[in-house]
Amino acid sequence: MIKQTLIVTSVNGFEAFLKPQEKPSCDGCSGQCGSKIFSKLFGDKSPEFAFVFEEQLNIGQKVKMALDDSHVLKNALLVYLLPLLFAFIFLIVSTVFMSLSEVWQILLAFTGGSIGFFVAKKKLEKVNYDIK
Repeated sequence: MIKQTLIVTSVNGFEAFLKPQEKPSCDGCSGQCGSKIFSKLFGDKSPEFAFVFEEQLNIGQKVKMALDDSHVLKNALLVYLLPLLFAFIFLIVSTVFMSLSEVWQILLAFTGGSIGFFVAKKKLEKVNYDIK
């Protein structure tokens, strides 16, 4: 299980808005490494998302989110390879079977990649996670 601690930033009834807890930077270099410099430059832009709980939460309360890591590789393959696979299939079909010009081949490859992205996104909406 991949676990992340989240902090409740606001509450609306049983719906709570959660933000990931900031991870401390490593102390090995006393904050002189590239990671520390980039975190100072770009700041904290971690996303905030809503989740409906069965019980009322308070602002500042910490909750843990657990993601089943057995599906991480499968989901990563979906996100990265499915759009690429669809793009190649559309490109090969447009080249070999349809004999289209290069501009149309590029457009169809882009279309195939976009379709692959949306198929992967639709499949990933069913990812299970547990917040306690």
